[in-house]
Parts: sequence; structure tokens; C-alpha cells
Amino acid sequence: MAIQLTANVRNGIRILQQRLHADPSRVVLRPFHLGWQASSAPHDRAIDLVRDIAALSDGQVAHEYGVVLHDFQNRHWQTELIFEKRYTEVEATLGLADKGYSPQRRKLIGAYFCHEYSYSAAALMNPSIVAHPDQSGMADGSVRFILSLRAVGEGHISSIAFREGIAYPDGSFDLWPESAFATSVERLPDDPQRGSGHAVIVGRHPESSLSNTVIFPVTEQQANGLEDLRLVRFDHGGGDIEWLGTYTAYSGRSIQSELLRTRDFCTFALDPITGGAGRNKGMALFPQKIGGEYLMIGRQDGKNLYLLRSDRLDRWDDEGSLLMEPKYPWEFIQIGNCGSPILTDAGWLLITHGVGAMRKYALGCALLDRDDPSRVIARSPQPILTAENADRSGYVPNVVYTCGAMLLGTETLLIPYGISDIAVGFATTRVQDLLALMV
Repeated sequence: MAIQLTANVRNGIRILQQRLHADPSRVVLRPFHLGWQASSAPHDRAIDLVRDIAALSDGQVAHEYGVVLHDFQNRHWQTELIFEKRYTEVEATLGLADKGYSPQRRKLIGAYFCHEYSYSAAALMNPSIVAHPDQSGMADGSVRFILSLRAVGEGHISSIAFREGIAYPDGSFDLWPESAFATSVERLPDDPQRGSGHAVIVGRHPESSLSNTVIFPVTEQQANGLEDLRLVRFDHGGGDIEWLGTYTAYSGRSIQSELLRTRDFCTFALDPITGGAGRNKGMALFPQKIGGEYLMIGRQDGKNLYLLRSDRLDRWDDEGSLLMEPKYPWEFIQIGNCGSPILTDAGWLLITHGVGAMRKYALGCALLDRDDPSRVIARSPQPILTAENADRSGYVPNVVYTCGAMLLGTETLLIPYGISDIAVGFATTRVQDLLALMV
């Protein structure tokens, strides 16, 4: 049964019933590191732990490993294989020679170097949505889609989660169910054919669906999170389609824009964006070249919107030309993009956000010229969507925010949006209704 539209209409936008919420029960197995806690040499504590486990009798190992399996085997997918793999990593990292440990002892050691991580226990927010690479079997204007989500867990570390579904011409949709097990992507060998040569390659297990896959930070720059992925289906021309996504890599001290690249949502290249513009947040790529150039919407000074140009996807030296400044009270503090511009018959539709009094976030929109996106044709003088009533309460109150909407056919827009950083809601509207709100 498709999610039905409600009668709750705001500014021509229909609010749908479906909500996705932060869920502490969604856990994955992650590496547990002891080196940073050691007071002496970095690996001393980890080596001591291995020695303590090695000193256990076979009977003690069997008992302790039985307890681990009883507590965790039914909460994860291929649990024992993960323990074995983690032992192999620990052995290599600590420089331990092969000790001839039994398979059970090896897996017990691996378990001590793992932990459960609830990747969306704290918050779920800031979604984007794109058409799925596989549109087989779709008819009557239906579109299979991929939804990306920013999930926040322990330590306020952000990761990227996904859901898949089918959207229908009226804006209603079905979400595919999640399984009981979530899995993290794994780092793959570097591939010079993907990205700039500096890209990190990660992949999901071939037996795990995308809806159960989480992309965690894998580099030092990403250590504190992958934030606010803005996905776009990019047309290189000649039938060459690639799915790209800009996101913020946060180290805990600095931010850097990076680019996710994939053609199948099975393997992903995480590629740093170089150049002066890459030091900023909230970059959104146009879905095709215009005038032979790649174009991006960014907020280079933290307040205004700029149009950026480049001849390379991975390097943005241009600081850009001023596109829009805050004009109305609901956006006086700052404005920003809410995902990649969407091509319509009227021009490029850009969903924006504004921040006003009491740090209240609201969604707006603007229309850019189709051939010259530096020309702003119109913009909304009032918000098109704000947090109201119970939606004002959450991890970060008084916020609605999206990282990308999807056009269904030529007229209907499906907008997933974050609600006060604690849930994700969905809305639908007609392009003509948005145009009517602009001046």
C-alpha cells in the first residue's frame, strides 16, 4: 500500500503521513580501538589484551565465546566471519606472528576488538532523493528511488544511510522494508580509474541490500562525520550516467567538501574536492554541464549563495559569483541551497533554506534561468515549509531542512525533509504551485 497523501496542506504543499525516526535498535559491528587509550606505547594495551585472551584455557575460551554468541549472534549478519576478519586485522596491525591460535580463540580475540554501534540513535535527518539506477518494470510514471539519510550516533558521528522505494505520479510512495541486520561498507583496494586518484573506494557486501547499508567515516578528515549528502543523477552526455553526491567531511577540527561517486550503489568512491571552494559546506552540483562547464551552488561566506564553475568535478578553484543574498526576514541570518537544482520547463528550480529569528530554519525556493543560471528569475518571499506544532521539538528544534527533492514526470515534486534533526518527513507539491508562490 502506497503512503497516502493527507489533507494537511501548507502553501500548496501536501504533508504526507510517513515519518522515519532515529532508531537506537539499528546497530552494526564496528572496530573497537584501544591504542588511543594507552598511557604508554600506542599498541601496549592492545597487545596486553591479546595476551590475556591467549592465557585463557580452552574451556574458558569456549565458555566466553559462547556468551558472546548468545548475546550478539542474532543481532548481526555473518557475525563470526566479522570476528575472524577483525582478528586478522588486529594481528597485522600489532605485528603479531602467527600464534597458532584455534579458530575459536581467534574469533574471541576479534570480538574483543569489535563493538556495537547504534548509528542513528541520536538523530536522523537531512535526506536527499534520486532516481534509482534500476528502473526495470516501472510503468505509468512510477519511479524507483534511492533516499539518502544523515544518521547520527554515539559521539555525534554522522554516517550515510539509505532507503529504497517506489514513488508514484501523485507523489505517494512505498518504502522497501529494512532487514533485521544493518551492515557497514568495507574499504576496497584503491582504483585509479575511479575519482581523482585520491579517492577512497568502499563497497557494500554483494549479499546486503542498499537499504541495510551504512557508509561510515574511513579517513582522518572524515573522522567525526559524513554530513548532509546531496545526491544528484548526473548526465555526462551520450548515455553516460553517474550518481554524484557532495557532502561535508568533518574531522572534529576542520571541514572539507568531498564528492561521492557511484554508478551502481554497490561501490562508492569518496573523493576530496580540492581548490579554495572545497573548504566550504553545502555545495550542490547541477545535474549536467552548462556551457561546457560543471556548475555548483555554494555558500562561500556562510551567509549568501554563490554560483561556482569548474572544468573538473574534483577541483573547484573558483570562489564563485554572488547569486542570492538574504532578502526577507525569515532568511536574514543566512540562506543556503537544499540540494541540486532541478530542471523544469520554467527553468532551474532551486529549493533553498533560510535562517531567521531564534535560529528558525525554513524552506524556500527560487527559479534560475535555464541557459544562464546566474540570473535569478524569481524567489519566494515567504517560506514554503516551516516547522510547526510538534515538529518544532527535536534534537535541534525549529528546523526543517532537505538535501534534495525529486521531480516525478514534469509536474510533481517529492520533497523528503528533516524535522528538527530527529525525524524525516515527506511532502509533495506541483511545480506550478511553487512558481505561483514566487515573485
